[in-house]
Amino acid sequence: MFLNEEAYSSNTNDFCVADLNSPVFVNGVVCKDAKLVKADDFLFRGLHQMGNTSNDVGSNVTAVTVAELPGLNTLGISMALIDFAPMGINPPHTHPRATEILTVIEGSILVRFVTSNPENRLITKVLEKGDVFVFPQGLIHFQKNIGHGYAIAIAGLSSQNPGVITIANAVLGSKPDIAGDILAKAFQVDINVVYQIQSKF
Repeated sequence: MFLNEEAYSSNTNDFCVADLNSPVFVNGVVCKDAKLVKADDFLFRGLHQMGNTSNDVGSNVTAVTVAELPGLNTLGISMALIDFAPMGINPPHTHPRATEILTVIEGSILVRFVTSNPENRLITKVLEKGDVFVFPQGLIHFQKNIGHGYAIAIAGLSSQNPGVITIANAVLGSKPDIAGDILAKAFQVDINVVYQIQSKF
């Protein structure tokens, strides 16, 4: 029998704590024996600590998914803390399995998402402390700290395992590389430009 996360989400028990060591493979995570469940299975610590934003994009995402918090298994929810250095970005990305709702805790953050083909309309808003914004499932979106200090946001996601596809990494840093001639034609640039950008990933 093939099980998936959606089938899991109609709970027949109070909880189904993930057994991250199980050799059984399902589309989701196998439940731990309920008699072995402990309070720590429902606990994640560390969001009070600022993530390292000393990187090329100036942001850090601390994910709290079923991999970090086994008690989320089958509950259809997860979260992330996003720390931004001044002018830092959370690069264009998508969550293939989740809608995201973002709340600004500190700072001013520019948020944007792009609608699907053929319109590809850019939806944009500047958020201040306390503002909430939603990114529909699967759509490319990104954020930028437009303030002079550090910014912090918390995101809720509608899946225990929302996934993330960072567009630049996926397209320009795939392993093995997507052929340069394909990317040159897709982006309408010289193939040497493609090779130069791919060398950075």
